[in-house]
Amino acid sequence: MNISHIEHIGIAVENLEESIKYYEGVLGLKCYSIEEVADQKVKTAFFLVGQTKIELLESTSPDGPIGKFVAKKGQGMHHIAFAVNDSTEALKQAEERGVTLIDKTSRKGAEGLNIGFLHPKSTQGVLTELCSKEK
Repeated sequence: MNISHIEHIGIAVENLEESIKYYEGVLGLKCYSIEEVADQKVKTAFFLVGQTKIELLESTSPDGPIGKFVAKKGQGMHHIAFAVNDSTEALKQAEERGVTLIDKTSRKGAEGLNIGFLHPKSTQGVLTELCSKEK
């Protein structure tokens, strides 16, 4: 699979503006990008901490994945994302190793990355995202 590093840690939030104030005002981080990913019904904000990013995720619809997550579990860590060379190939390798996939092939995510998710029932309870740069 060739994971090179943790690409980002996704944190589900109820209110992006309030959460950005915490990360900037209390932790001293700087939000460098806010983006909406319409097909995933989410608005994101990114912070860089060393080589790793923190991605805040606010649902734009109660029936979106983040909206459902927050309604069920509240705010908090949503997923961990690993950088790979080719996310579609990494998904295929994971499936060959017995992992249940959420995505059979990668799709477009925030920051122009190709992304795909592994089901937490197959990953020790942690929603896992595999990310690669567009080729």
